[in-house]
Amino acid sequence: MGPGPPTDSPDAESIDEPESSSSGGSRLASAVRFLLALAVLSGLAIGAIAAGPSLIDDFGEFDDLPAPSGDPPPAGERDPDVTDPDDPNATSYETEVETVTSESVEDFVHAKVNDRRAEHGLEPLEWDGTIASVARAHSEDMHDRDYFSHTNPDGEDPYDRYNDVADYCRSYGENLAMNWLERPVEVPDEQTTEEYQTAEGIAEALVVQWMNSPDHRDAILENGQSHSWDRAGVGVYLSEEGEVYATQNFCTEW
Repeated sequence: MGPGPPTDSPDAESIDEPESSSSGGSRLASAVRFLLALAVLSGLAIGAIAAGPSLIDDFGEFDDLPAPSGDPPPAGERDPDVTDPDDPNATSYETEVETVTSESVEDFVHAKVNDRRAEHGLEPLEWDGTIASVARAHSEDMHDRDYFSHTNPDGEDPYDRYNDVADYCRSYGENLAMNWLERPVEVPDEQTTEEYQTAEGIAEALVVQWMNSPDHRDAILENGQSHSWDRAGVGVYLSEEGEVYATQNFCTEW
């Protein structure tokens, strides 16, 4: 992975409290917000940043390079009628193995999340290109304005950002993660060192981060929820330095 995820271990925070940015490191956050009938905004707000891989500055070279990614399962519509005006569209990063594109990472993340859901008897989430566009705009904004939070510097939370673009979700949730391409990082949960060089490799790392964090896992597997998600979108932003910002938003339609 590129420069590494933050090396400190931030505390869990509520979505109502902006999270301070920190330099380098793999980070996570999850949030859920429900829009109830009669235009009453209510429900549960969950936010968390969990410890992830730590950047290793002087590790040396990895001897074995992974095989290039195969073709990811196409997630779905890439040119929806409604998009976020701040959507950066596709970004890419060149590693020693392949050109990693944000679209490929998104496709792999969407497929791998659905695989985890299937393992627990849940239906697959339908890909939503509009929701992915909103997610992608948030991923880029976190990079450009140097923060990592469900709430942006303008005070907008996940549902606010979605509601600026569309209005067909009555329940809405968000998972965030940050990682790196082509930089050695230490993965604490596995006590290993990894360097991600491919779209599939970094996608698996992002999903593992979420599944290893209780709040993010609960959002994906709908644990403790009175409703079920029916669609989702993944938005990934790849910086020139190899930073990988990932946002997955979940939706239950009216």
